Amino acid sequence: MRIALRKIGNSRGVLIPAALLAACDIKEEVEMRVEHNRLIIESVTPQLRKGWFDGYQAEGDVDAWAELKETPVEQEEWEW
Repeated sequence: MRIALRKIGNSRGVLIPAALLAACDIKEEVEMRVEHNRLIIESVTPQLRKGWFDGYQAEGDVDAWAELKETPVEQEEWEW
């Protein structure tokens, strides 16, 4: 497929047909690089929950189960 470059300020742009975007699963963002004199455009998959635990300190965690006491029913022997 041959597509003309469009002038956008000092840069150039390419309109990518919707069918190609869908085939490559491209949504909002792409990774772009040059390899062997070729422009490579790849879909970027968002990394969900990335960084959620950065700086997390497990030693400061509170054990919520430690405060729970057994009920009288739980202390009885059960017959199965």
